[in-house]
Amino acid sequence: MTTLNSDTPMPPPDDNTVDGPGTRAVLVQGDKDFTAVTETVVAFTEQPKPSKAWIIAFLLSASVLGMLGLLIGYLVFTGVGIWGNNSPVMWGFPITNFVFWVGIGHAGTLISAILFLFRQRWRTGINRFAEAMTIFAVMCAGLFPAIHVGRPWLAYWMFPYPNQMGTWPNFRSPLLWDVFAVSTYAVVSVMFWYVGMIPDLATLRDRATTKWRQLTYGLFALGWRGTNRHWHRFEKTYMILAALATPLVLSVHSVVSFDFAVAQVPGWHTTIFPPYFVAGAIFSGFAMVLTLAIPCRKWFGLTEIITMRHIDNICKVMLATSCIVGYAYGTELFISWYSGAPFEQFAFLNRARGSYSWAYAIMVGCNVIIPQLLWSKRMRRHLVAIMVIAILVNVGMWFERFVIIMSLSRDFLPSSWQDFAATWVDIAMLIGSFGLFFTFFLLFLRFLPVVAMAEVKGVMPKAHAESDHDFGPAEYRSLDARSEDETARRKEDSS
Repeated sequence: MTTLNSDTPMPPPDDNTVDGPGTRAVLVQGDKDFTAVTETVVAFTEQPKPSKAWIIAFLLSASVLGMLGLLIGYLVFTGVGIWGNNSPVMWGFPITNFVFWVGIGHAGTLISAILFLFRQRWRTGINRFAEAMTIFAVMCAGLFPAIHVGRPWLAYWMFPYPNQMGTWPNFRSPLLWDVFAVSTYAVVSVMFWYVGMIPDLATLRDRATTKWRQLTYGLFALGWRGTNRHWHRFEKTYMILAALATPLVLSVHSVVSFDFAVAQVPGWHTTIFPPYFVAGAIFSGFAMVLTLAIPCRKWFGLTEIITMRHIDNICKVMLATSCIVGYAYGTELFISWYSGAPFEQFAFLNRARGSYSWAYAIMVGCNVIIPQLLWSKRMRRHLVAIMVIAILVNVGMWFERFVIIMSLSRDFLPSSWQDFAATWVDIAMLIGSFGLFFTFFLLFLRFLPVVAMAEVKGVMPKAHAESDHDFGPAEYRSLDARSEDETARRKEDSS
């Protein structure tokens, strides 16, 4: 049994970012009981009318989403000439936006599945809206491959369904790989999100005061009664889905990276892309989690459930992935130099000193330099600074994809070189995709519990007050208390 030094300083009682001597800091502050957790989480959902701030935010997001719908109609009736895409930059903004949004969707599954399998209990405060973020980001990502051909009646170029031409897609095309990878990822993410929400939906059903809320939540709660059999099957199903979702985190963005890596374009044809893209996706996804978590915990009174420990851990993950991304940038430069291939060397020299050197500077500055501020613990406790860093990381990750795709502007033949210039439609569609994301996210905040209540209660000390296992849930208790319990139990057994 560990011996404690009485002279060891204890952390402040309101600081749960540091474990005290012999104790593990609680994940839910304020000495809340189970009822208080439920009341806090469902307070906004059960309001008869939403707040004015939510209504204003929803109307603004819905207006931007409506603009996106009008632009898609304009695209269908006019053609892809309304974009800035040209020869040789055939992709431009649509695929840039696609890869960006797929990356945003990675953190939700990582928090939910991988951290669940590794028994990281701090995930419970943020996993619910991170999973919702994943689904809405994948919706935004799936939009751009669907419209980038400009003609919805030619969708059989991507998706293998019977058509009047009697033709099938090219199954060697990376774009088709994206269709299957992203659709599979979306299905599994929705299942994982919904299954984990069933106990909380039953709570909303039991607390409902109107008939339509009882029927709606009761329908989606699937008859949940909280019996031992229900919990047993729920935990088994949740574990299986987590095991299925874990490989997807690594495979989906690896497949997306094949859009570039299987090409012969200088600067693309490299084996570092799959791990490099996965690290970047986790990086940008966690940045978006912070962008959403910091305002949510403030506006919905969740500061004692989504605590500074959660934010501190996310900042540390962002710092680690930022270092990995910076290492990947350096490795790319080294590979181009070591290869001795003039086309490869020119591609990377052109990124740093060519027409898009400004975008390259934004990419390096936002993804590598600025996140290094998170080494400071004081900075990891400053919410405004964290919010700014998270937003800049998302900006930098978008420009990372932009810089990669802009490599097309300088291919093998100088006679075909041409710079890409975004049109107002390109920029408006990018903004419209954020309207789609935030519209659905605001609906989620209004009608569904933003925090996984059942899982949060499971990591509270009150849930394990009678537990005696030294390395299980009772780890929240002090080592001294557990030592005294063990000594008393041995005396009782011997007597």
